[in-house]
Amino acid sequence: MPAPNAISIDKLTRVIGTPRAPLLLDVRSEDDFAADPRSVPGATRVDDQALAGLASQIGGQSSIAVCQAGHRRSQGTAAWLRAEGCPSEYLEGGFEAWRAAGLPLIDPAKLPTRDPQGRTVWVTRSRPKIDRIACPWLIRRFLDPRAIILFVAPAEVVGVAERYDAAPFDIEGVFWSHRGELCTFDVMLAEFGLSISALDRLAAIVRGADTARLDLAPETAGLLAASLGLSRMYSDDLEQLDAGMLLYDAFYRWARDAAEETHNWPTNKPKAQ
Repeated sequence: MPAPNAISIDKLTRVIGTPRAPLLLDVRSEDDFAADPRSVPGATRVDDQALAGLASQIGGQSSIAVCQAGHRRSQGTAAWLRAEGCPSEYLEGGFEAWRAAGLPLIDPAKLPTRDPQGRTVWVTRSRPKIDRIACPWLIRRFLDPRAIILFVAPAEVVGVAERYDAAPFDIEGVFWSHRGELCTFDVMLAEFGLSISALDRLAAIVRGADTARLDLAPETAGLLAASLGLSRMYSDDLEQLDAGMLLYDAFYRWARDAAEETHNWPTNKPKAQ
């Protein structure tokens, strides 16, 4: 019988990709990880015998521990973190149950090197509009919630990437960039194997807005208008990113939960007697 602090796979799939998602901590053994080095989207590998330092690093943020089958490693990690004042649960059934359910798994080897605090670092051109907001949203919601996003002058992106072990994106000549008719957001979805229907629907909207193909989805013009409006509202790229995160959160939840819903007025018109 699962403990009260267990979280089911179904519940976890509903919170991944949303602002409410806790940190996911992959505490599988080295042997288990070597046998299948993929991970639950957004998970970070941690040492379950160095948890006192981890607790101070995450600063009281809630988390979910994931081990191979949901036993001693994840339950012990969650219990230890709670003892350190950090809310924590463990994934019922662990990595094995997630994989058996056919849910998305990512290859963490494709992520850039993590900094001493366990964060990935990404760098792109300043003054973002669409792809350069959509991609950081995807990174923080599905790959690394604590990722650092750097915006610099276009000519300095590659140099900054080399200097700070960052991954350059959405510029010509780098791995994470446009490919043919696909935008960088599309490329990230494909490379990380994020086969989620709501993300596929969102990708068509992003691609249309980012490549001037407004016919790809009815919502494309709306995303373009909102994105250009945000770019005029904010002179600070990080402030614009914060606002853009909310925008993409809304588009994602629409794509996941409300795409078939319509709205008209009045909504509660009295029935004729």
